[in-house]
Amino acid sequence: MRTRILLSLLAVTIATVPASAQDNRRGGVPTETMARLEAANDKNDLIWNLIGLFGLVGLLGLGAKHPEDGYHPAPLD
Repeated sequence: MRTRILLSLLAVTIATVPASAQDNRRGGVPTETMARLEAANDKNDLIWNLIGLFGLVGLLGLGAKHPEDGYHPAPLD
């Protein structure tokens, strides 16, 4: 399980490197979209990132805790 998580994090890291390399400005002239994004630079990004992080941490509780963990009780012997 731990190996799968580490491999998936590595895959996500490798996948995001090319996307972050596309933030370059050709000729030093920003496009209209880049200018709008820079003008609307919100300061709430950290707050929303923390809320999302807590939501993802909450997903850890969905994993099975025990091999017999389920909706039906074990049969009586």
